Amino acid sequence: ADALGIGARRLHRRSLAAFGYGPKTLARVLRLQRALALARGGTPLAETAARTGYADQAHLARDVRELTGLPPGDLLGRRG
Repeated sequence: ADALGIGARRLHRRSLAAFGYGPKTLARVLRLQRALALARGGTPLAETAARTGYADQAHLARDVRELTGLPPGDLLGRRG
């Protein structure tokens, strides 16, 4: 909000109108997309998590499940 020169509430309202969710959820979705791109390219999940800013592989797995409803292996088409 500060970088755009608008208030936090205005940014939230604009994000809701544009994306259907707030800016923090948008940031989570974009980070997840970066992580999935790495994982689909063959990067191991632990390394993917580290490179995309997750605390650890479990944090990545929780975010995947919360945002998509699927565990990482299912989402990536991998069998555990």
